[in-house]
Amino acid sequence: MKKIKLMSCMCVAIALFACNDDPAYTIAPDKSTPSEGTENVVIDISKTYQTIESFAASDCWFANYIGEYWTNSEKEEIAKLLFSSNIKNGQPEGIGLSGWRFNLGGGTAQQGAASGIADVEKRAESFMDPVTGTLDWSKHAGQQYFIDKAKSYGCSQFVMFSNTPPVYMTQNGKGYSQMGAYSNLKADSYDDFADYITSAVKYFKDNKAIDFTYISPVNEPQYNWDEANQEGSGWQNSEIKKIAVELDKSLESKNLTSKILVAESAAWNYIYENANDAGRNNVISNLFNSTSSNYIGNLKHIAPVIAGHSYWLDGDWATLLSTRKNVASSADAAGLKVYQTEWSMLGDGYSSSEFVGFDNASYMDIALYMSKVIHCDLAYANVASWSYWTALSPERWSHKNRFLLIKVTPAGGDYGDFKQSGTHAATKTLWVLGNYSLFIRPDYKRIDLGMADTSKDLFGSAYISPNYKEVVAVYTNLSTKQYDAKAGIKNVEIESIKTYTTNQSQDLAENTISDIQGSILINPNSVVTVVYKLK
Repeated sequence: MKKIKLMSCMCVAIALFACNDDPAYTIAPDKSTPSEGTENVVIDISKTYQTIESFAASDCWFANYIGEYWTNSEKEEIAKLLFSSNIKNGQPEGIGLSGWRFNLGGGTAQQGAASGIADVEKRAESFMDPVTGTLDWSKHAGQQYFIDKAKSYGCSQFVMFSNTPPVYMTQNGKGYSQMGAYSNLKADSYDDFADYITSAVKYFKDNKAIDFTYISPVNEPQYNWDEANQEGSGWQNSEIKKIAVELDKSLESKNLTSKILVAESAAWNYIYENANDAGRNNVISNLFNSTSSNYIGNLKHIAPVIAGHSYWLDGDWATLLSTRKNVASSADAAGLKVYQTEWSMLGDGYSSSEFVGFDNASYMDIALYMSKVIHCDLAYANVASWSYWTALSPERWSHKNRFLLIKVTPAGGDYGDFKQSGTHAATKTLWVLGNYSLFIRPDYKRIDLGMADTSKDLFGSAYISPNYKEVVAVYTNLSTKQYDAKAGIKNVEIESIKTYTTNQSQDLAENTISDIQGSILINPNSVVTVVYKLK
């Protein structure tokens, strides 16, 4: 196997001895551009980890309004930012998302004020009429616009997820629940709910040639969702098994190939421990242990994947590492891949030594923290897919870019009517996510990257393409010092090196390293993607 070694100029003396088996590949220091750092980086392509399947975002909650009511020029530019992989004149058009999550809503939008959900934009449409139960495939029109655009730009992985069963099938006739820890789905409607979901999957397959890779019928089952804020329902693990069994039958009867994704846990620890409610926690043991009464691993359409959300357990570096390591070891023991399917900066327990606080944070500060979460999910939880929560949102309540990639502003301002077209603006969270999503493509493998003194302030990960013609490394520098990620590469010939930098003043700014033996400087408060083309 090939082996890459990357080292800083200040470690060359060490490198000359470490690499004396083949000194021709040791790079002399470029003294004209000295680095303040002493980081030694080693990338070993013979050590591979998870295969990356996608970087994604969801269409909740505003995509349906924007896709249906906004001008073609506005929504086309938004789609380009999300899905385009083109780089023109050194500037990426977008972040090339390879995954897209479609919210199969419960029908609270059709109920209107009677839904009980005061925030109009948090009500979701359904293909199923809330009163009659009849199906209307013209619903979700705005969401259908964006999923069509995603496909046209080359997005390859689609997930259909559900926060609640259709209100026609819920016990209280609402999109939020009054069943506490139990499902709001009527006891006699499990097969009907399954058939509804698979009918929607078949509609997209037959009419749009869109194949949903995964169906996710349950979202954050550990919460009761008993407040009229948005659609949602609690679920017991036993109830998750019941809907999974019915979905498996329905998929088979319709000759569909989609897999069932479980169980979108509200936080990572719910998947490997009994955090508070044994009936809803310890998901891996409950659903994927063959001795459990809730075992579903033998169902044909169950994906060998455990899904969770990165909320709450992201407040400091130590917690990020410990919880993600537990996720990786638990999933590995059960033979499961890991998906991170939702994150935005929702939490309020961030360490004051690692984050300046929401009041003082810049847009870049928030994006840099997101990069810390992405890195830990990739490098320690071994996630195969990483998804941001809401791709589009107005900037309300001074939350800046905590909950959005692209800021959308309707006519009348942030609190205006989203049925009136408005404007959009890309934010730093979009571009920092692009440092990963645009360059780490489906089927790339994470490879070993070691950095001396890796810390909460400086970290990186590396990936290799399936044909071994490209290595991608992503570095985040939260320190006050500049670091040199200069490459000394053994047994591999480099054809070219480009970097893409996002910081306070740049958005994936391209730079060609004309001297492949020169320094690659990672400036403070930056995320830098280094792309090595190999001969």
